[in-house]
Amino acid sequence: MAFIPETLLLGHHGTEGAGRAEDLAFQLAAPGHSRVLHLLVVPDFWAGMQGDDWLNNASTRDVFARYVEGMLEKDAAEQVAALGARCRARGLEYSSLVRFGDPTQCLLEAAAAHSVSAVVIGPPRPKGVPGFRSGVDFAALVRSVRTPVIIASRG
Repeated sequence: MAFIPETLLLGHHGTEGAGRAEDLAFQLAAPGHSRVLHLLVVPDFWAGMQGDDWLNNASTRDVFARYVEGMLEKDAAEQVAALGARCRARGLEYSSLVRFGDPTQCLLEAAAAHSVSAVVIGPPRPKGVPGFRSGVDFAALVRSVRTPVIIASRG
């Protein structure tokens, strides 16, 4: 008997690994039956982004902070809209959660707060691949979550 999930919690933030997790979620989900709950986490390291090394007064730092916040919000909205459209095109119900914080903790909280059949995430970013190192603590996630965790392969 095949595993047909009702709700997949998909950790997705626009990276190559997230794309692999998306592909896997689409393979597991059943059109007309499954729902994708998209969790997009804005890592908490952005909270300290003030440009102190080159911005020389509080007013300029505030303007810069609002700019960074606006860019993060715009990026999140674009990713949510795009993934939502791809899910609907496949006949899947879609909803999203955008959170600010530690990715592992946000996944654990979302899995606990929502009735999910499984958590689907991408593989760790290989060494040497550019990007932020804000990833998931796989051991902590698997140890603490109460539903299956499915990690997409690198390819």
